[in-house]
Amino acid sequence: MDRTKDELAGVVDLFGGLTRDELARALTELAFRRGADVDESAVDRLIEEAREDYYLVGVETDEYAAADDRELLVPGPVAFPTVPDDGEDLPHILDVERRRVPREDRAAAFRARLAAEIGTDPDESRVEYLLDVTYDAETWAPVEADDLRERLQSHLDS
Repeated sequence: MDRTKDELAGVVDLFGGLTRDELARALTELAFRRGADVDESAVDRLIEEAREDYYLVGVETDEYAAADDRELLVPGPVAFPTVPDDGEDLPHILDVERRRVPREDRAAAFRARLAAEIGTDPDESRVEYLLDVTYDAETWAPVEADDLRERLQSHLDS
């Protein structure tokens, strides 16, 4: 478990989903409230790492689309969303309405992302991690992952 990534998922969960820019603004606000400086490249890296490790999943949507960003980040299958200290006030600070992203949309986004990653021929340790993620995903959203596990297992067997 990664507390920082779980906290990112917790921030996103407060709103039901956030664009990348909205999440970056929320993290900047949290840092400000704590009297800390914000390193934008560190924020970008942290968000990307959370996505890579499936703590966050990007879901394409028209309903909540921003002018330049149609993707909402939602808590992913490995996340244990935890609201960080001072995070409970974010819904009152940011001008973002609560969103509802259907579990089926989350599942479809996860499957597409994982299938694409499997196609990149990941190394053995990554394949083992992804196998674990498929089991988490089945309890997180209506994801049928047997075919994905078979593809991952074939990577290990070859």
